[in-house]
Amino acid sequence: MKSRIWIGLILTVIAVSVLRFTNPAEAEPAKDAQIKRGQYLVEHVAMCVECHTPRADNGEYDRTEWLKGNVLDIKPIHPMPFAAVAPQIAGLPTFPTDELALRFLETGTNAFGKISLPPMPQFRLEHDDAVAVVAYLRSLKK
Repeated sequence: MKSRIWIGLILTVIAVSVLRFTNPAEAEPAKDAQIKRGQYLVEHVAMCVECHTPRADNGEYDRTEWLKGNVLDIKPIHPMPFAAVAPQIAGLPTFPTDELALRFLETGTNAFGKISLPPMPQFRLEHDDAVAVVAYLRSLKK
């Protein structure tokens, strides 16, 4: 009887260990896919690099300053509220929580219910896309 209890206990420990070590391995590809989706949305759909990354003298994006903010060289024709600087979005330093970043990307408003100044668009991303964008931008934290 004692041997059955020990065998059952050993099998339980083995099962828990297997589950513990296999789940993180399965989660990594999902997280990587989410980050890649976010990268695609940031770089090829929303085109965030256009404003949030400075250019080098040759006109190419400065990869050492990728999404780290930039002084905007565009101005409105008519007087209006307008942002002169595109802030750093690599790592999302202006959003202390993912929930605030998601709110901004899904509703176009910040934590105070205010919209960003032009030329920043008021995004209304689907939740899964907003989560992917946040995952990618947080992955750039260094």
